[in-house]
Amino acid sequence: MLSRVLLALACLFSLAAAARPASAGELPEPAGIEWSACPVRVPSGARCGFLIVPERRDAPDRTIKVGFARHMSTSMQRKPDPVVYTSGGPGSASLQLLGLLRQAFPDRDVIALEQRGSRWSEPSLGCPETAQLLLDELRARPSGAGSCLARLREEGVDPRGYTTAEIAADVPALRAALGYPQWNLFGVSYSTRSMLQAAALDPEGTRAVVLDSFLPEQVAWYDDAERNLLDTLTRLGLREQFDQAVRQADAHPIELPALDPVRGTSFTTRLTGDDLKAFLAEALHEAPVLAVAPVLVGALADGRTEVLRPLMDQIAPALVSHDWGLYHAVQCQDEVPFNAFPAEPRLFTVKVDRALCREWALPKGKPAKATTQAPVLVVGGELDPTTPPRTARPAAAALPNARFAEFPGVGHAVFLSGACGRRVIGAFVADPAAAAQPVGCAAPYERVGPEEVHLTAAPYRLLGTPWLGFPLALFALFSVLQLVAGGGRGWALTAFAGLSGLAFLGLSFQVLYAQFKTNEVVLGLGVPSVVARELTVLLAVSAGLSLLALTRRRGWPHLASATVATGFLLWWVLWML
Repeated sequence: MLSRVLLALACLFSLAAAARPASAGELPEPAGIEWSACPVRVPSGARCGFLIVPERRDAPDRTIKVGFARHMSTSMQRKPDPVVYTSGGPGSASLQLLGLLRQAFPDRDVIALEQRGSRWSEPSLGCPETAQLLLDELRARPSGAGSCLARLREEGVDPRGYTTAEIAADVPALRAALGYPQWNLFGVSYSTRSMLQAAALDPEGTRAVVLDSFLPEQVAWYDDAERNLLDTLTRLGLREQFDQAVRQADAHPIELPALDPVRGTSFTTRLTGDDLKAFLAEALHEAPVLAVAPVLVGALADGRTEVLRPLMDQIAPALVSHDWGLYHAVQCQDEVPFNAFPAEPRLFTVKVDRALCREWALPKGKPAKATTQAPVLVVGGELDPTTPPRTARPAAAALPNARFAEFPGVGHAVFLSGACGRRVIGAFVADPAAAAQPVGCAAPYERVGPEEVHLTAAPYRLLGTPWLGFPLALFALFSVLQLVAGGGRGWALTAFAGLSGLAFLGLSFQVLYAQFKTNEVVLGLGVPSVVARELTVLLAVSAGLSLLALTRRRGWPHLASATVATGFLLWWVLWML
């Protein structure tokens, strides 16, 4: 090890110029790059900036800024070819993942590249008007296919410049501007399309390509959307229960409270069966939710619709975090026109996209039919409800030098679902010629059955309103006092009442904390059954001993202890459980 370190130090100055582009201050700034403050938290030593490019390369008079962040590796084994990553969407942000990229590829520079028109690019094609339209759909009061297109055009934006082809062309432009001879491309979901096109545009500059949750160009995503969801539910063995839940929601729409993050007001959603499908299609992207899907879907089939509240609280704010102008500029040119829509769409998100694209009336894009001779690793989740192995595997087989790896228990975005997926991807980038299979990769979360969870909304309410847990704190205080006073004065019943109460609290906390560390999504649905059954017996014992102690010794301490213990038992059974 020491000899390698000394050798690296000896070669450092002679190899630095060839191995890596100069950092700021060593040489003049790269042409086409404008450095700026980072808009989000990034690892120490990272720099953010903009790539200056034409808005439309066929009409290059107007330029725009595409955001990116770069972290330069400090490893002594640093490799000369970086990893450049772009998130999916279209319109999902990338900069916030720079830290995770640095951990996955410690011996390489890592670059998180935004899509043109995204939140951290200029202009940003955010559309609160579209977010409001989607929120109105959840109110069951659709406001029509209103859009922000007119406003964007007044601001000088030409939506024809925001296509997959233009997004792809920004990738080799950034490589050239930063001075890297070669690099590795990494896309996830939608950006697998743009990264494959970038590899085709830049064969000499592309060393290897990672396509996570591959969305092939030849797949009609909207036509496939409902089937993909139902296929995942079938593989989980939940199709029949889900169909029952959908029928119930169609007959009696589900009403849930929600927050309108655009207006800052509360409203009540009315979810039909189609809305339920749209919700589940998004929720089942996440591996932790997939693990509890038997509990979630089973509860919905039984009419326990309160389990949707945590999902609703996540989805409404997510609607305003998306750059809908960019999303629809891309979808209306490169996706919607290539779908047949043989029947009226069931998912409300698909309905809105089709309606908006009819209004926007943008020109139909031209298929790229992109391919590459570079080594390609396509990774996919076994249970992906959006870009399933059913479509990703044959698309990978059609590439000249690609292999496909499927990960058990994973939904969408393998890279974000667990460390094992990141290790496989890292191993491929280290040696693209080697086989990359998820050997030894178990599902990142163990499957949870309905019998393992006692359904209750109380834990989720406590997370948002901690003062509701005041009875818990009061019971803990009196249990300590019972144990101390009873032990000190020889009051055995009182001491054992306090001990039973503390045992209940301690064991319950241990089980709940372990569940939180294992899969916190469970606590959004209820509590582990062992807490609701076996450990509640300890609580009943504590209350019973407190009452028995009161019959032996009258007085306010025993009366107060018995009152608190009995009251807490009632609160626990009637409210918490």
